[in-house]
Amino acid sequence: MFWKFDLHTTSHIDTLLEKEDVTLTEVMDEEDVLQECKAQNHKLVDFLVRPQCMVDLVTYITQEPSDDVEEKIKYKYPNISCELLTSDVGQINDRLGEDESLLMKLYGFLQRDSPLNPLLASFFSKVLSILIGRKPEQIVEFLRKREDFVDLMIKHIGTSAIMDLLLRMLTCIEPQQLRQDVLNWLNEEKVIQRLVDMVQPSQDEDRHSNASQSLCEIIRLSRDQMFQVQGCSEPDPLLATLEKQETVEQLLSNIFDKEKNDSAIVSVIQILLTLFETRRPAFEGHLEICPPGMSHPSFSVNQSILEAVRPRLKDFHQLLLEPPKKNIMKTTWGMLDPPVGNTRLSVVRLVASLLQTNTHIINMELINLNTLGVILDMYFNYIWNNFLHIQVEICTAMILAMPPAQSENPEINRDQDQEPVRESHLIKHLFQKCQFIQRILDAWSSNEKEQGEGGRRRGYMGHLTRIANSIVHNSDKGPNGAKIQQLISELTEDDKERWEAFTSGQLADTNKRNTVDLVNTHHIHSSSDDEVDFKDSGFHQDSSLQQVTCLFVHLVLYPVTGVVFQANIALFEACCKEKIQQFEDAGSDEEDIWDEKDITFAPEAQRCPRSSGSTDSEESTDSEEEDVKRDPFEPNNASSDDRMEGQETPWVSTHQCSLKVSFATVPYRNKHLTSYSLITVIMLSLCDVPVSDQWPRDEAAQPANSPGRKAGGSDAEETITTETVTNGSMKETVSLTVDAKTETAVFKR
Repeated sequence: MFWKFDLHTTSHIDTLLEKEDVTLTEVMDEEDVLQECKAQNHKLVDFLVRPQCMVDLVTYITQEPSDDVEEKIKYKYPNISCELLTSDVGQINDRLGEDESLLMKLYGFLQRDSPLNPLLASFFSKVLSILIGRKPEQIVEFLRKREDFVDLMIKHIGTSAIMDLLLRMLTCIEPQQLRQDVLNWLNEEKVIQRLVDMVQPSQDEDRHSNASQSLCEIIRLSRDQMFQVQGCSEPDPLLATLEKQETVEQLLSNIFDKEKNDSAIVSVIQILLTLFETRRPAFEGHLEICPPGMSHPSFSVNQSILEAVRPRLKDFHQLLLEPPKKNIMKTTWGMLDPPVGNTRLSVVRLVASLLQTNTHIINMELINLNTLGVILDMYFNYIWNNFLHIQVEICTAMILAMPPAQSENPEINRDQDQEPVRESHLIKHLFQKCQFIQRILDAWSSNEKEQGEGGRRRGYMGHLTRIANSIVHNSDKGPNGAKIQQLISELTEDDKERWEAFTSGQLADTNKRNTVDLVNTHHIHSSSDDEVDFKDSGFHQDSSLQQVTCLFVHLVLYPVTGVVFQANIALFEACCKEKIQQFEDAGSDEEDIWDEKDITFAPEAQRCPRSSGSTDSEESTDSEEEDVKRDPFEPNNASSDDRMEGQETPWVSTHQCSLKVSFATVPYRNKHLTSYSLITVIMLSLCDVPVSDQWPRDEAAQPANSPGRKAGGSDAEETITTETVTNGSMKETVSLTVDAKTETAVFKR
């Protein structure tokens, strides 16, 4: 209708542009200028691509605003100019990308002295990035002609927007051959070596962080590209340069041969961690270790990197002992002197990555330095640093679960009764030199003693539990199971007894407490009020009620919340039968009410209206009001007309019969509150909760065509909800009548 009758109003910009002396600032002051530009308003686009307008737009995003401008509008025009230039309008892109004078004016922003205005730098980077994506050939050709481009990019690498621009050149240039040409050009300009030189103590922290992040992203992007384009004949020159041994040695020399600098050390370790990352190919939906015979570079760590790192392991070990000086840190539980610090935490992460490579020469160097012992000392000393705890847990889990490195020779036991045990030097070092078992037992006992005296549980106990479970698991099923069992058997008798008692007692109890099912048959602790409410419910508190409640929540609340609950249907049906039997005489000869047979309904039940969606119900008001007066919830008032002919069925039995067939047809209708009324009454009656007390009424939420309708017009005090359900081969209508005056709910079949 809006567009058919041309009801939209013409933008004021069209009127404004008819003026001969209109200025760019007047146009940018209009609220809908960006919307009209993106909609490619012809008059507006023609105005913006005028030579002077384009010059002004570029000037706004490259020139510092005047200091005398009001602060709240100081960057208004630069921001709008950036949005106009990046609105992806073809005419604007063509004019900006093909006019070298405009490009030179834009490029001039890089030639400013450091530091660059970060906001203007973001505008500049966004505009140039759009041009790289839309006009790659022209922009690459223009930049290659600028001999100082790479120098300027490295000079301003401390500005995050410039780092983003560098990465954009590696990801957004197509086709593939043009991208390869850009990589070769950047490699010839030694961009990797220049970024490496930025990560040293003489540079500031911003340059450390951004240069490190740039190198990490180059590694990941290059490996992903190489993995996806496996048929590419040319390797990635930037990645090849980064993985060279001399490049890694230069990185390590920057942080170890000069003064210690926390920011530089952490940045270099971050680059090493990225180099150690290996892609795990997916098999059968899981990420597994690279299978034998797979030699893709993405699946293994380059040996040149390990060769460069190995001689520096002693320097990393010394960092654990003597990290860069840190001030004493006050915490809520005490003083940290010294705190763990980012440096030592990064070194522990590096050790975990080195262990993952499972290289014999690296493992032996760590053993000779006793690096694992120092890391365990830190674990037990810094009881509240979970960042440290998780890394130590990773280290121990890998040592226990990894098979011995290929260079490690298997050793055969001399005892003929035992199976051959392949030697794992790391596990032997962990259990013997580091006294792994004894330290776990001592820490556990010390924690229990402190808790017994009123102290707090130590922060590493959860990780210590998983470490102990890892030992038990790998001793039974791991590749080093025989070796672990042998080392445990070589413990002193006292330690062996302590370990056996610990695993079968305290550890087993802890695991049992930590294992919780969302829905189970165990008793869930409830308040005293809850226990009073349900103590006479007639079925077991620890199973049936929970299953009934779970099924009710699933059927009623699942469409609203989307939370799935698993209910034991068999247990639920058993609960229903148990409930029925309470109302049956043991020696009764009555027919089984659950047997399928023809059912004849009382006249009142037959007259119960079906859901028709009509709001005109005056003609049925009288009969329905008569039904309301007879309350079937009271046995003395129950009429034989409300029962099945030929038998005296208690109210709950009849209600229970309906329950069995109602759950199959009522659920998953979540549009109106009244759709749940029937289920609610059934559930409350099953739990022996009276339903005539404060029944909720929400007339506003019920539309005119809902199954629940008001009787007697708009002023009626009665609401009826009907459902048609199946009982065997028969269909019946079940109604729920709510009387607002008496606040009672009448449920009938």
